[in-house]
Amino acid sequence: AELRNLLKSAGQPLHAAILLGINCGFGATDIATLPKRCLDLDSGWLEFPRPKTSVDRRIPLWPETVTSLKEVLPLRPAAAQKGDDHLCFLTTNGTRFVRPVGRSRLDVLARNYDNLLRKLKLKRPGLSFYALRHTFETIAGETQDQVAVDAIMGHIDDSMASRYRQRISDDRLIAVTDHVRKWLHRKRRASQVPHG
Repeated sequence: AELRNLLKSAGQPLHAAILLGINCGFGATDIATLPKRCLDLDSGWLEFPRPKTSVDRRIPLWPETVTSLKEVLPLRPAAAQKGDDHLCFLTTNGTRFVRPVGRSRLDVLARNYDNLLRKLKLKRPGLSFYALRHTFETIAGETQDQVAVDAIMGHIDDSMASRYRQRISDDRLIAVTDHVRKWLHRKRRASQVPHG
């Protein structure tokens, strides 16, 4: 219920970012570095290597994620730096949502998410934008297809089986994301929600 409430209350581009977080197991850096060319909104698929591991990912997008992306992409401001023009998401100033600042990094997406949590009186320790990635992993794991979950998450698999595995079928990937979608839209008590 909390996550559905966040989605109802979030404006763009935060709405699309939250959907990518729970549909794809994305963190803020994934969203901040997502190139437009990686989205195929007609077929409803995203193909984007995880920035941290460079592991290729092929992820089915939910209809509501596609709709939200179609809504937000035309609203994206012009890039402040030429090298960022290929990105899906930029701040109102045309800068990346996550970027280095001195020895630290500025995460505008996480800040905006935290502000929404506070506005809705949902903020508590451990509840952050990155918690969407943890929630995806937790709920997706219920499918008992950890290979497909890891493929979506972009986890490195050094097992012997991964060396022999030639592909993971789209049906397996769809089964994982569909399970998370059903969980998101299921009616349940607040105590049953592991978001965070």
